Amino acid sequence: MMFNKILQFTQSKTKYLYENSLFLQNIDKLIFASIAAVYLSSTVISSDIIGFIALIAVFLTVIKLIFKPDERLDYKTFELWLLAYFMIVIISLFGSTLFSLSLKGFFKTFTYLAFYLSIVQYLKNNKTKIPYILGIIGLCVSFESVVGFLQNFAHVEEISTWQDVSNLNPEQVMTRVYGTLQPLNPNLLGGYFVAGIPALYGLSAYCFVDKKYRLSLIGLLLALLSTLTLFLTGCRGSYIGMFVILSGMFAVSAKYLWQNYKTIYLSFVGGIVAFATTAILCVSSLRARVLSIFAMRQDSSNSFRFNVYQSSFEMFKDNWLLGIGVGNKNFREIYGLYMKTGFDALSAYNIYLEIAVESGIFALIAYLGFLITLINNAIKFIWKSTDTKSVILVATALISICAVSIHGFVDTVFFRPQIQFVFWTMVAIARVVIK
Repeated sequence: MMFNKILQFTQSKTKYLYENSLFLQNIDKLIFASIAAVYLSSTVISSDIIGFIALIAVFLTVIKLIFKPDERLDYKTFELWLLAYFMIVIISLFGSTLFSLSLKGFFKTFTYLAFYLSIVQYLKNNKTKIPYILGIIGLCVSFESVVGFLQNFAHVEEISTWQDVSNLNPEQVMTRVYGTLQPLNPNLLGGYFVAGIPALYGLSAYCFVDKKYRLSLIGLLLALLSTLTLFLTGCRGSYIGMFVILSGMFAVSAKYLWQNYKTIYLSFVGGIVAFATTAILCVSSLRARVLSIFAMRQDSSNSFRFNVYQSSFEMFKDNWLLGIGVGNKNFREIYGLYMKTGFDALSAYNIYLEIAVESGIFALIAYLGFLITLINNAIKFIWKSTDTKSVILVATALISICAVSIHGFVDTVFFRPQIQFVFWTMVAIARVVIK
């Protein structure tokens, strides 16, 4: 790569400075601290500040590339798809009729992808830090689960209309918890759990293989608490995401248990399914919430989404080549021309439809190419690898990516920074561990 030749040239000229600078000698520690700060701040701080902290990690990574000897850039196949997606987003930006609003959305996209590259560059030479990064994510998820669990017992009131109660008895109305994530919203918390809970289950398995049984048990208990709190959010999309998480864990564990422990494995899976079914049937508020998924137009939330889908698809048909420009503010301005009366929306409530509307059909193809190639590479690695710890790390990342992607069919909280930064961290982990 020509860029690597430029890096090699600049590094040779700044070698003396690197060797004699305390700041540059410890830049990896500073990068790790800034990465950790992104996750920790996500639980209580506004989006703009979280993005600013992420840009600190990006800035430090650029400094590292310029000054640290032997730092190089490389790429995987799926990253070519990601690069194509980013280039199309740039074209869409300059083709947008609302350039200034689209520019704000573009900066967000740039921040997320630059943060991803920063984590990749850091982890390439610090793979031993992956469990620590998962641990920090797991700690944040656990904090939110404790807050949400307590909110349930406090019977917190809704900040806005979060569920259709017109056809429900009082005992069927759920107290929907929302944690501390800004803006306060149970769907955001549910999506955050979908992205982060795999880190807790993955760490539990990792510590078990490493014979750190006490840490493994703590991780498992926190994962179970977080799973319970996920259901307390009442976010039906996250219920679907949790089903993907459990299915993924069962599929990966089958690699190690099916051949020698088939009966025990099937009994355990059957027990989990029976417990989940019993919980849904016995808890009236949870049962009503789950059944509302299949109510179609009879549920106002479902009906609202169907109306948004129809309007968004009309937007896409009129702007199929380059889209309207990236960003939710841009979306809302244009959406007003297409929306059905009384059904205003902040997004398309489907991340794939959102991408198509904002950046056009080719951006959607590029993004799907990235996602499919990454998932395919991860599955092949899990199937063939004999390194159990590496399999656990890749499986953790893959399950999180798949769960978030499936959840994205019915919601767009995916574009919130709390979820974006966890998602791209999981992509980075899979990218670094897969050979």
